[in-house]
Amino acid sequence: MLLKSNILKAISFKNPVQLPLSYWLLVCLRFLLTVVPQRGYLHPDEFFQNVEVIAGDIFGIDVSKTWEFDPQFPVRNILVPKLLVGPPLYLIRFINPYTKFYLNIDLKTPYYLLVIPRLFICLLSFINDYCLYRICVLYGQNYKNRLKIFATSYVVLVYCCRSFSNTFEMMFFSMLLLFVAECMSFSDKVIYHDEFLRQKYEQAKTPVEKVKLFKLQTHLPEHSLNRVIVLATLVVVGIFNRPTFVGFALSPIFFWLHRGLGSKVIGFKDFNFRIFTFILCGIPTFIVMVIVDSVYYGYLTLADVDSMQVNWDNWVVTPLNFLRYNMDKKNLTRHGLHSRWMHVAVNVPLLFNVLGAIAILHCLSNVYRFMRGQYSKLPRIQSITGLMLFSVTIPVAILSAFPHQEARFIIPILVPLVYLYGNHLQSNETDGPGYKKLKNYLLYTWYILNLLLTLFYGFIHQGGIYPFTNSLHYEIKSTYGMHTHVITTHSYSIPTYLLQLEDTKRIWTNRATGHKYRLSPSTFIMKFGSMPTKDLLETIDYVLTDAEMLLHKRQRKYRFYVATPCSLERDIELEATKYPYIKLVEAFSYYPHFCSEALPQFPSRSDRHCLEKTDILPELVDLNVIQRISCYMKRFCYKIYSVHTTSNT
Repeated sequence: MLLKSNILKAISFKNPVQLPLSYWLLVCLRFLLTVVPQRGYLHPDEFFQNVEVIAGDIFGIDVSKTWEFDPQFPVRNILVPKLLVGPPLYLIRFINPYTKFYLNIDLKTPYYLLVIPRLFICLLSFINDYCLYRICVLYGQNYKNRLKIFATSYVVLVYCCRSFSNTFEMMFFSMLLLFVAECMSFSDKVIYHDEFLRQKYEQAKTPVEKVKLFKLQTHLPEHSLNRVIVLATLVVVGIFNRPTFVGFALSPIFFWLHRGLGSKVIGFKDFNFRIFTFILCGIPTFIVMVIVDSVYYGYLTLADVDSMQVNWDNWVVTPLNFLRYNMDKKNLTRHGLHSRWMHVAVNVPLLFNVLGAIAILHCLSNVYRFMRGQYSKLPRIQSITGLMLFSVTIPVAILSAFPHQEARFIIPILVPLVYLYGNHLQSNETDGPGYKKLKNYLLYTWYILNLLLTLFYGFIHQGGIYPFTNSLHYEIKSTYGMHTHVITTHSYSIPTYLLQLEDTKRIWTNRATGHKYRLSPSTFIMKFGSMPTKDLLETIDYVLTDAEMLLHKRQRKYRFYVATPCSLERDIELEATKYPYIKLVEAFSYYPHFCSEALPQFPSRSDRHCLEKTDILPELVDLNVIQRISCYMKRFCYKIYSVHTTSNT
């Protein structure tokens, strides 16, 4: 028992809370940026893959469910978002009556509906920090520098505080790395003591000495199946969250299975037994996930269970549907096809800038050493460096095999990336003057680039959609029952749950009469992609005509908005001249708003649209460079037009 306690003590953690003040300031910054709030809009999936759907279930409101949640062919698991996004939404539903009554604060408004779930996810994001910290301490690495590098990444400040399934994938991956790293360290120490005692046993000359050594050997703690239940459960949950988790889990699980293989005490028998046990321990979680999805999507009902008429058609395996969908290149074409080198050449530098460049150079160096046969200079297959290196390269390589590649798909590799190369940005006493200067330059580059990218993706990218949604929410609530038509083009979709619209698909029952009825919709959000201006005006004409008919026949008042990037202002107003009975009036605009779907053109020296409408146009406009740049920057905004007929204006 004494030997067992000594081994456990050897891998215990010292000074668990000695974190630098700069890191705690960065912690506060992460919360502050979340509360502000960040009005930037990274991708529709940050809402429509999780919080939009869960909010509809919890609040009973009208939401926009994407094709991924189509009961005919569902590809998204519902349990993971329910567990990770559900608690803050349930909290809002529970305490909102009290905050309204006692504090006069309505939590069902866009600000709180946006910020409270993000705060909860922001809190969960510290799982990544904690896992990085524990791994560093476990292997005697400088955790202070690495934590500061990690906490200043814009991936952490922006992506990790949003409800992306990739954000959850990053947390699962970080936990998987920590558990495997702990198992590797523990196994190394147990195997070392086991081999040492075996050697001493063989060298012992007396029976008494052999008995003592044998007893010591039997007191060694078990390690072969350490964390097997936790690891198997984590892998299954991660795969149901995003089937791409297979690529991330491959390296850690391989290293967990490979612990001690080749030593005198661990053989292929142990390796095979670990695989069998791991698969066996993952089955219960797999069954639970399948049952939850099958019930949620209506494949399995209580009537089926009561009648014992359950067959293969009553089950749905969402990861399998996900793979079936993505194996068809026609489906991927709808979402955009990219070159196979997109992740390595573009997304890695974009997400991780300096660290990404160092990682690419280091991987190329290892490939060169491998080709030259310099195997001794490569990381050991059972070392923590080997685990982290493979945890960076294997996921990127696997995801690069698919032609649809978005930057957020590879954000989970940030933790192993910082562990491997975080210290490359911090100078130490052994570095020469030139090397210290280079490291300081790389460190400042890291800080500056991440600051700029935080501002861009956190506040500028599609930054006009949230404030417009906020204004729209209050307008709808202030004039209940008035028809509201909104057309958006060349921008991301409005998160419908922020508007808190009543569910028009639900059947209501009058308690007094027992009569069943369904509410008629009064708000119509029409989301178009990069619709040509000509088609946009035709759609406006159609919607306006229909609204005017309801106004004259049923006295149904309406408001009609068209939301587009400011860069389309000239084209829309020019096309609108072909419809003399349509009046487009600028209601408001929001700045800044960057939209890659409609980038503005840099104005020429004679561009009259750069002048204020109140200015008297001279015969010849001659703009200098400063005026042209100022004009160009002002076009990065989100313009909202109020649509009327000329008879109403």
